[in-house]
Amino acid sequence: MTDYTGDVTPGGPADVRELDQLTIAKMAVDEKMANNAYLLTCRTTDEKLLIDAADDAPALLSLVNGSLSAVVTTHQHWDHHRALADVVAATDAPVHAGAPDADAITEQTGVQIARRLEHGDEVRVGEVSLSVIAIAGHTPGSVALLYADPSGHPHLFTGDSLFPGGPGRTIEAEDFDSIMADLQTKVFDRLPDETWFYPGHGNDSTLGAERDSVPGWLERRW
Repeated sequence: MTDYTGDVTPGGPADVRELDQLTIAKMAVDEKMANNAYLLTCRTTDEKLLIDAADDAPALLSLVNGSLSAVVTTHQHWDHHRALADVVAATDAPVHAGAPDADAITEQTGVQIARRLEHGDEVRVGEVSLSVIAIAGHTPGSVALLYADPSGHPHLFTGDSLFPGGPGRTIEAEDFDSIMADLQTKVFDRLPDETWFYPGHGNDSTLGAERDSVPGWLERRW
């Protein structure tokens, strides 16, 4: 395994983590929003999956450097799919997104959603399987992707649903209740402390580093 930190800056190089079966490349795009995009590559077949074509299509296409089996858009917010149309036009990759967000993504980008993801679905890249975790609250159709590495700890791509320091932003009280309920029952109650998670902006963290803070998040309600 490479010495991966997840510390990337817009305009800078990707940080690459090599697992036994999967390579994870993290790239930051857009100096203002500092969105993260993740390229997952099956080390057996070289098939590639992109999580969030957030911005800067030329940089993302350079990272892909070839064919792309699919793009997963974690949620409908504009800053996570600004390069989606250009990436799809260049690669003809099908787009997957959470079912409740799919129509909004198409309306904003003009890109049709090939697969509407539901909680518990499986997304494959080559011989690697990722499980879909639906986390409603930041948006109705936000999804996370879980890779249960058989040779190590789990890896969780959370979009804007979970960050170091708290859940993703919510507006209404019921949205906060929803995101926290899903994070508790589907993530913290299910996955071990060593689970490494990769958010839609900023640095990574582990569930163990955040777990003791959950009661405080519930009390402050953000």
